[in-house]
Amino acid sequence: MSSSSRAEPAPPPAAFPRPAGAGAPVYALVGNPNCGKSTLFNALTGLRQKVGNYAGVTVDKKVGTAYTRHGQAVTVIDLPGAFSLAARSPDEAVTRDVLLGRRSDTPQPDRILCVVDAANLERNLYLVHQVLDLGRPVLVVLNMMDLAAGHGIAIDADALGRELGVPVLPCEAVNGRGLPELKLALGRSEIPPARHAWEIPLPLAGAAAELQEALVRAGRGASLARAEALLLLAETSAPARPAPAVAEILERWRTRWRVQGVDGPVQLVQARYEAVAALAGRVVRIPNSPSITPSERIDAVAIHPVWGWLVFGAVMALLFLGIFTLAEIPMRWMGHAADAAGGWLRGHMAPGDLRDLLTDGVIAGVGSVAAFLPQILILFFFIGLLENTGYMARAAFIMDRLMSRVGLNGKSFIPLLSSYACAIPGIMAARTIEEPKDRLTTILVAPLMSCSARLPVYFLLIAALLPSDGGSLAAKAGLMLLMYLIGTGGAFGFAWLFKRTLLRGAVPPMVMELPPYRLPRLSDVARDMLTRAWMFLRQAGTVILAFSVVLWFLSAYPKLPAGAPPAEQVAASFAGRIGRMLEPAIRPLGFDWRIGIGLVSSMAAREVFVSSTAVVFRTGDPPGGDERALGPLRAALRRARWPDGRPLFTPLACLSLMLFYVFAMQCASTLAVVRRETGSWRWPALQLAYLTGTAWLVCFAVYQTGRALGF
Repeated sequence: MSSSSRAEPAPPPAAFPRPAGAGAPVYALVGNPNCGKSTLFNALTGLRQKVGNYAGVTVDKKVGTAYTRHGQAVTVIDLPGAFSLAARSPDEAVTRDVLLGRRSDTPQPDRILCVVDAANLERNLYLVHQVLDLGRPVLVVLNMMDLAAGHGIAIDADALGRELGVPVLPCEAVNGRGLPELKLALGRSEIPPARHAWEIPLPLAGAAAELQEALVRAGRGASLARAEALLLLAETSAPARPAPAVAEILERWRTRWRVQGVDGPVQLVQARYEAVAALAGRVVRIPNSPSITPSERIDAVAIHPVWGWLVFGAVMALLFLGIFTLAEIPMRWMGHAADAAGGWLRGHMAPGDLRDLLTDGVIAGVGSVAAFLPQILILFFFIGLLENTGYMARAAFIMDRLMSRVGLNGKSFIPLLSSYACAIPGIMAARTIEEPKDRLTTILVAPLMSCSARLPVYFLLIAALLPSDGGSLAAKAGLMLLMYLIGTGGAFGFAWLFKRTLLRGAVPPMVMELPPYRLPRLSDVARDMLTRAWMFLRQAGTVILAFSVVLWFLSAYPKLPAGAPPAEQVAASFAGRIGRMLEPAIRPLGFDWRIGIGLVSSMAAREVFVSSTAVVFRTGDPPGGDERALGPLRAALRRARWPDGRPLFTPLACLSLMLFYVFAMQCASTLAVVRRETGSWRWPALQLAYLTGTAWLVCFAVYQTGRALGF
């Protein structure tokens, strides 16, 4: 007796082809991670794209407009990368739900553009196999054909198209080859719906048919009902809460399989893999003796147990040295521009509160933070290079052994490494971690990775600690690198603690594909860099501006009689009173009430500390001589004194303050994202408490020990 039964092709949905005169077709762009999907999306849409989040989850929603060869506009939705529609992580769940039409914030796409890595065709075809079950119009893009050819792999695209029953288009998105043919295909008025048939194991065929009938009665279309029935059968738990009648059928079949000793989900997945392997065997020719690829030669050094660490350390050192050397001149230009704007206003406006608001509040606050934009651009550029060249995955591979010692695997290092740019996308990147406890642990420690918002704080304090006449670039870069290493060490330490207490669990094995090395597509790197820079400037123009204005008001009122020294005015202001209330708690750390104002205001965003410091400390005439080279704000920090005349920003105090920003949870936006990711305020509250408490204890120990040793 045959052990399998051929499933009938799904009937084509009545809604296709799209009727004449309708709006632009909507394509869903789907594919495995590292298949070049984002590169293809950027190549098709260029700058005509918007980035947001799907409602209820912090999963990127990218929508762009592409144009066919005949100038017709089509909408493209770039869905999160997924290995399977049987979702195991939140981002895969978004891809599944959009394709099944479950999301109210995203209409079900008309057509599907399925991208596969030609160099790893068999593995990528598993997702294609599931997509074809949907019975939608599908275009398959064989991307990275150049890499396949480099491996000696030959693919018969026409034969693959005949086997799948859908158009198959070879493409090299990174260099534009095949894009004209793809744009021509995107504009086709009719794309035949996928009519897909494959062998379903006999013990599951009856269950699939019964579930499909129940889903049709519940209001699902025939093709989607069939696809959803197969997804329900492939998972040990339902991907979404099904209707009661569907759930009853599913549980009845699972009970029957348990009695019969049948593992239904495993049999279904295995049957699909067998069908994919047989298909790949008919259309792919692989050399018997594959040659060593350039990527493999590079990896012999890049992921070597010894040399790999040296390469990783050199890459990180180059990053931080570049932040100082390349950003110095444009930072000086932006600082001079802000000073010139303030001077122009002072020369053209009559004295009064409005002039003070614009010069001491808006320009001093926002300008002091915007001056650090060149450094942040360089950081984003370097991270983009690491991602585009393929080295980011190698960094995770290198870190896997170290991560396993703290209870995680190398897959958690990618969200942590992303947190160097910003903790929010780093926390969002944890969606790809399948194990819930590991995902939560990664989220809890991600803010310890020094993000770009800390760069202005570090750079300001390092400049005050090591001015140009007393500190070399190597010393400054080394001190900056030390702050990053301390934060990374803290993240690993707390991950070890959480995995042995609150979130105890076994260390999961890491299964990760190492994408081939590629020359970076500089246009993609630049686009990503400029997008992040715009987000930074938008924040500087909203949150930082608002806090600068509020802080100016708090530091300017109530007003003392005319002629009172500026320092006395700040001390008697509302801000001064708030700071003095905090001073007993922060004085043991080496901070006075003026620094306390910055600590409170930077809860909105860490970089607000710089703008608040500019408002509070820039109260005198600009210095002359050598101090002018430091910039008015840095010079003001060097002039700041305790009431007894001692310098406030001593090397020890600067070090203590930098350590506070390494550990403290100074970001309300991050707390809000953690709340959305975890579904509870309990974890953000724990995060705020343990990070702030650790920051206080570390700074107390460092400052008091330093004073006892005479520093």
